[in-house]
Parts: sequence; C-alpha cells; structure tokens
Amino acid sequence: MGFILGILILSFLLNAVTIIPFINLLYKIKFKRQRQETRDALNKPTPIFDMFHRKKAGTPIGGGFLLIFNTTLIFLLSFPYMYYFWLPVYSVYPNITAELKIMLFGFISFGLIGLYDDIKKIFFGRRDKFFGLRLRHKLLLEIILALLLAFWLYFDLKISIINVPLIGVIDLGIFYILFAAFVIVAFANAYNITDGLDGLATGILLIALIAFWVISGSILDTPMTLFIAIWLGSILAFLYFNVYPARIFLGDVGALSFGATFAVVGLMLGKTFSLIIIGGIFVLEITTSLIQLLSKRYAGKKVMAVAPFHLWLQNRGWHESTIVLRAWLATIVLAIVGLWLAFIT
Repeated sequence: MGFILGILILSFLLNAVTIIPFINLLYKIKFKRQRQETRDALNKPTPIFDMFHRKKAGTPIGGGFLLIFNTTLIFLLSFPYMYYFWLPVYSVYPNITAELKIMLFGFISFGLIGLYDDIKKIFFGRRDKFFGLRLRHKLLLEIILALLLAFWLYFDLKISIINVPLIGVIDLGIFYILFAAFVIVAFANAYNITDGLDGLATGILLIALIAFWVISGSILDTPMTLFIAIWLGSILAFLYFNVYPARIFLGDVGALSFGATFAVVGLMLGKTFSLIIIGGIFVLEITTSLIQLLSKRYAGKKVMAVAPFHLWLQNRGWHESTIVLRAWLATIVLAIVGLWLAFIT
C-alpha cells in the first residue's frame, strides 16, 4: 500500500506540474469552447443551456487528454518497477494481461472518440449542419467499443454474474455481454451529460473512485488498485483548475473516457449494483435527459423546463457552486451506501 500511495502522489505531482503549460498550449492552438449556438440530440437549439454557458466561452477544453496520457504513462511504467523490485502483485483474475488490456483499452478508445468529437466541434462546428458528431454516429462507435470490452470481460475474465442485494447471484451467461455493453455506453454518456458545471462531474468521480479504491483494496487486486490510485492523483490535480470558475474543462475526450472506464471498473470489481448506487448522480442526470428527449420526440412536449437535472436546478435559481457542492455531498452518502452493499453481497 505504501508503494501505491507513493504512485498516487507521483501522479498528482506530474499532473500538477504539466497542467499549466498544457492550458497555455490549448490557448495557443485555440482549443477552447466557442461562443456559438448549441443543439440537442434532436438538432434543435438549446437557448437555456446557451444562456448559462455563454460565460464559459473561451475556456480551454481537452484537459482529459492530459489526464489520460499521464495516467496511462505512469500505469505502464509502474508494473516493470514492481516486478523489478519483487513487489507483490495480486489479482482476482488469473489473466492479469487481460485485466490490463480491458482497463487501458476502455480508457483510451473512448477518449479517442471524444477527442474526435471535440476537434469537430471546435474547428468544424460552424461549417457543419450539426454541432459535433451526430448522436447516431457517436452511439454506434460507443456500442462497438463497449461490445468489444464486454466480450473480453466475458471470455477473457470469465465474468457472467451480477450480485443482486437481498436476492443473490444471477448468472446471465452469454447475455452478460449485452448487459455490460449497455452499462458502459450508459455511463459514458451519463458522465458526458453531467459534465456541465465547473467541478461537478470531476468531483463526483473523485468521491466515487475512492469508494471503488476501498473495494479493490479489500479484494487485493493490485492492477485495479494501482490504476485507480494513479487516476485519483490526476483528478485531484485537475480538480484544482476545474472548480468554479474553471480554467479548463475535460472535454468529450475526458468525459467519454472517464464515464466508460468508471463502468468498466465497477463491472470488473463485480459490484454492478454498487456501481449504480455510487454513480447515482450520473444515473439521475442521464435519466432526466432521456425522459426529456423521449418526451420531446414522441409527445412533442417537455416534461421539464430543461434537462439534465443540474441545468433544471440552475434554471430554478440555484447557483452553480451550490449545485456542485450538494451533488458532492449526495455522492458521499451514495458512496457509503454503495460500499455497504458491496460488503454485504
């Protein structure tokens, strides 16, 4: 544990040292949020969203790229060090290589989708009829990657069960692939939707990952514990610059990567229901957005004045910082409940 805590500190320091030059680089290449009209999944204007986010125009996005790069670099360098100095490496899975492959592939591949979407929004958004990737194109790419990850979870790590509190273990068999793919895609988009206020999604993820870190440590899974520690260090450094008023945003490159990887970690820990509880704010955000979208699409009217939930609160007069801090507090409570469920099932 001493080595892992040291790596967490190293991750924090590396990101803290590199983030300011990275912000300056983003300003130099004009990789920042543009002052222009945004559109929803139905390609309709979103005036309320634009009203609250107009002041954020000009803030650099793409911070997720730096965090993904630094986290991956430190993680890959840590394992040769551990083997060289004969440090113990334990895993709940017999195939550590497959475990590493699944974590890093999800982390990087979803980030690449987000990076492409960010580039398209910033440099080509004004010339396209649609702002960024079309929803169906983005979803298709996400589903393909999620199915591949779910395939590996099932065939390489032999995961096919879910623990349901008060009921017991349910073996989904081959249908686990579809279930896992759905969870990964859902959380990738849930995180992306939640990442709308300064420090909101990042702070929630930080708290949720600490809960997952406790679970991974309790089952003595070294690769997972190490990966989460490095990821936590990068988020801690980033959050300093992401809280209100934010100096940098994750962008889709970070949001899609972090959401998908959060789901993958929860699935690999075998705590699906804890994943849903601990990530409850993410679930709330995407659920309100989905209800709003379906209502507008098929009923021709809105259920809420605006969605997702954090934007609805903002529209009702809540200050941005108030929403963020209360969401963090709610996540602390949810994390405690999720940990309780994890240890009784």
